[in-house]
Amino acid sequence: MRVVVVDDERRMVELIVSYLQEAGMDAQGFYDGRAGLAAARGEDVDAVVLDLMLPAIGGIEVCRRLRKEGNTVPVLMLTARGAVSERVAGLEAGADDYLVKPFALEELVARLRVFQRRNEVIEDPVLVLADLTVDPTARLAWIDGVELGLARRELDILVTLAENAGRAVSRSFIIDEIWADEPDIRSNALDVHMYRLRTSISERSSSVTITTLRGVGWRLERRS
Repeated sequence: MRVVVVDDERRMVELIVSYLQEAGMDAQGFYDGRAGLAAARGEDVDAVVLDLMLPAIGGIEVCRRLRKEGNTVPVLMLTARGAVSERVAGLEAGADDYLVKPFALEELVARLRVFQRRNEVIEDPVLVLADLTVDPTARLAWIDGVELGLARRELDILVTLAENAGRAVSRSFIIDEIWADEPDIRSNALDVHMYRLRTSISERSSSVTITTLRGVGWRLERRS
């Protein structure tokens, strides 16, 4: 886990970096907001420990700029005791958590481990089957690199089929997965969306097909 530590108190930074390294993390320290912001923009950064009061650029502004740029790296803000309004401002700027100084280094490591586990859980894999690629997070699908441009429900169905590629997926399973909050779905709605999806796949892919299994459901698989 690579961690960027930003604080204007050099002794504090050295202490945190040393402790994180002993805990098996790759930690680097910086002493002002401008340098910290540049480091936090790195592609391989897993978390940022960010002091609120920094020279050059304040911690809140650093966090705000990261979020404005679309950077979702977890940020743990360090704040002074009793500074409730500052903690609120940090969270509103996009910080994920905060610690009040002074704090136990063991707790800092524990908070960073939570970030690490959270990232592992929410990271959806890109699904690939032959010339078909489906990205559930970005909600996009491609055949040979060309985007399919599917409607919302058709993409939902494709994600469900791709997650179970090679296995039969029943009508009731798809309805429960996609229309669970719409109990009054019309009986033919799934058939209409499935027809459109199958047409999109069959017209563009030479390697993948959606096979109808009568009385069972459908299966996304390679063409035989």
